[in-house]
Amino acid sequence: QVQLVESGGGTVQAGGSLRLSCAASGNIFSSHAMSWFRQAPGKEREWVSLIRWGVGTTYYSDSVEGRFTIARDKAERALCLQINNLKPEDATLYYCARGNSYSTIPTSYTYWGQGTQVNDSS
Repeated sequence: QVQLVESGGGTVQAGGSLRLSCAASGNIFSSHAMSWFRQAPGKEREWVSLIRWGVGTTYYSDSVEGRFTIARDKAERALCLQINNLKPEDATLYYCARGNSYSTIPTSYTYWGQGTQVNDSS
């Protein structure tokens, strides 16, 4: 069983920065993918970024490329997402998730956290 707990959400002005964290308990193997998704009210869950747990290769959606950075600490089983140059459309609920494949599709992920909220104060 894997449990994921996100933290670090809050309110920031457009153009500002925020760092989201995800603490994992349970097994995360090199073959697993860890991703960040986000979901606005009334919209589908959107993939944001993925990291291959073993080798650390990272991927980003076009909407966040160049502004967000995903990273992991294998020893601590921690995942983070650095958000820079926040845009109003970035203000929503963010989730971390563990998947068995390197996929951007939410249904490919088995374990999810409860989410952490990012708000835009502008």
